[in-house]
Amino acid sequence: MQIHNEEGAEHSTVLMLHVYDGVLRFYSGQAVEGNIYDRWFRLNVVHNVDRSTVAVYIDGQKRFATSVTPSRSYYFKFGVYMQHHDWSPCMESRWTNVTVYTKP
Repeated sequence: MQIHNEEGAEHSTVLMLHVYDGVLRFYSGQAVEGNIYDRWFRLNVVHNVDRSTVAVYIDGQKRFATSVTPSRSYYFKFGVYMQHHDWSPCMESRWTNVTVYTKP
């Protein structure tokens, strides 16, 4: 799952969640949730644009929060991307009931 900055911003993303060795991570660094393979979980991401922060919740529990690079425009992406390490010939992600809420 990713939050991208607008095209031409200093950094192309403010949040990327990757899975390496069964652990959901912020980019390839800090662990957000372990033992993530072969189970359904509820992922909520709160992006406070005014405060330039993001928070990640797994099954209703806050697991990660950080400050992010400010930008004027964002968009969300989710799916599977092959990475340069911990790759597999079988990669998939399944998503259901995706909802984006915005505050006016």
